[in-house]
Amino acid sequence: MKYPGFFDEIAPIILKDNLSSFLGSTEDGIMEYSYLDVVKMAGHSCGVTSGAYLMTREGLKALYGKDTPMRGEIKVELQGTLEDNTGVFAQVFSYLTGATSDTGFLGIMGNFNRRNLLFYGADIPSNVRFTRLDTHKSVDVSYDLSKAVNPGEIMRSAIGPNATEEGKKTFPVRWQKMVKTIFDNANKVISVKEVL
Repeated sequence: MKYPGFFDEIAPIILKDNLSSFLGSTEDGIMEYSYLDVVKMAGHSCGVTSGAYLMTREGLKALYGKDTPMRGEIKVELQGTLEDNTGVFAQVFSYLTGATSDTGFLGIMGNFNRRNLLFYGADIPSNVRFTRLDTHKSVDVSYDLSKAVNPGEIMRSAIGPNATEEGKKTFPVRWQKMVKTIFDNANKVISVKEVL
């Protein structure tokens, strides 16, 4: 499988999953997720997948500090609804944190439940809020890719009314260069605030 080399330069997200540990799927339940894993799950790399990855990575850093985030023990609330593009963000959040609405793992004898941890249309001032189930600490995370890139302009150069053959030909490379720019400017496009 060939893919843009910068995917391998993106810092992974490491979590501990007690269900994985209980079932012996991974040693000590340690799970490592790369951006490439998210791309495989979504089927593509874009401003949404990269933004969701960054929001999760930076949000969990703020939520857990030096401790390892606990997959399956995080509530995820999204400001958006399923009527907009929030579903793609939610799929990435769910994949990384284990949180689901009503379709995830029901648990084993009252343990390891993953349902009712993912919510849409939340009354929050950010794109997403992550909350630890053990301490109830929450962080709000916002994402504004316009602070670094203009995906609409790139997209129109390939499929808009003024698209050229050259624009179509070079689009994939330019699109992934845009994604790399998002990651290179993570501190500009992502903001994290602890909920007091």
